[in-house]
Amino acid sequence: MYDFDLASLYGLETKHLKQAVRRNLNRFPVDFMFELTQEEFENQRSQIVTFNSLKYRPFCFTEQGVTMLACILNSELAIQMNIRIIRLFTRMREILNSHRDILSRLEAIEKNVDDHDEHLKHIFEALRFLIQRDEIRVKTKAIGFNKNRNET
Repeated sequence: MYDFDLASLYGLETKHLKQAVRRNLNRFPVDFMFELTQEEFENQRSQIVTFNSLKYRPFCFTEQGVTMLACILNSELAIQMNIRIIRLFTRMREILNSHRDILSRLEAIEKNVDDHDEHLKHIFEALRFLIQRDEIRVKTKAIGFNKNRNET
């Protein structure tokens, strides 16, 4: 998640969130948080309207980085938002894992199907297509905070 999205969720200005992170950089290894490179920043500017108003390259936080923010942002709003974000990450992981589990089970069953049984092969191909399509849809969903959306 980008720093400006998290700042909005936490009711902070982005510069205050970045300031708190910089004071605690030892809590944010590269697998928790990183800053976009200049090339990545320019690429995002050409694709995402929000980036056109940014002066500085944003910090990007992983699930673990968002969790670590809970340690340094100690407001009640920050705590509640962290709980919601972690639940969202957990749900996304569950969805992806369930699709992988189904696909591996289908592959195991498919290995036991006789080569001459074309009908079953077509069914497996169709199911695999549907599973992969759903995984792609999950991966390409827009990321960000929508103020008009109320989720728990």
